[in-house]
Amino acid sequence: MTIVRPRRSALYMPGSNARAVAKARTLPVDAVILDLEDSVAPDAKAAARDAVAAAVREGGFGSREVVIRVNGTATEWGRADLEAAIAAKPDAVLLPKVSSPAEIEAVEKAIPAGSATRIWAMIETPLAILHIDAIAAAARGGTSPFACMILGTNDLAKETRARLVPGRAPMLPWLALALAAGRAHGLDVLDGVYNDLKDLDGFRAECEQGRDLGMDGKTLIHPDQIAIANDVFAPPPAEIEAARAIIAAFALPENQGRGVISLNGRMVERLHAEMAERTVALADAIAASA
Repeated sequence: MTIVRPRRSALYMPGSNARAVAKARTLPVDAVILDLEDSVAPDAKAAARDAVAAAVREGGFGSREVVIRVNGTATEWGRADLEAAIAAKPDAVLLPKVSSPAEIEAVEKAIPAGSATRIWAMIETPLAILHIDAIAAAARGGTSPFACMILGTNDLAKETRARLVPGRAPMLPWLALALAAGRAHGLDVLDGVYNDLKDLDGFRAECEQGRDLGMDGKTLIHPDQIAIANDVFAPPPAEIEAARAIIAAFALPENQGRGVISLNGRMVERLHAEMAERTVALADAIAASA
């Protein structure tokens, strides 16, 4: 049975803003990323760390996946952030600027055995792109806590000097490489943020591009972006209906051992049934979390 956790929308919320953290408990978002890194000023990082850890321990986020983005372990805040995050037991800890599998493996060793906390990684440096297969391989085919990669497109633009242009032509090779590595090693992959909060048409177009590339969802910087991301990255009703028909057809006694069947005038292979199972599992998981 295919098990899928919806990650259509993952909203960054500044850990130093108590009202934003409280609001996150009420938003129709799949994942909440409580941020201790980019959105928190240096003099507020210690207080934000304590506030985020307390909020996670308090709970109340419902079915939303709760993720803490820590500062890098090479910074003065990173080690304390990581210890506090692991102790708070969120659904996942998000590591910034991961450029080697060793960074994933070090955090894996710090998570207690039996913990349900997963590891997410930001892919936002040229080295990360060059090492992407090795980084993704740290998931060990799903046997490690490593579960998800996020493309940090703003940082990639800064580090490579690529321009952030409509259609993202300069970045498409990097996005595709990250997706291929993620799929090869059983990881979910989330798209980067869209910076123009007023351009919802542009945001929808970029969500559709990410979906068509194969992304599982998109990272967001404002609640106004949630509805569009949830809509674009959810399978449409016609796709769900078609998927259920494929599954039902292969379940018929006469088709049990067949690799290819004819359905409504179309050739359908067993691989299409596997794709259909994931589509239905995602639709059912979305319905269950509503």
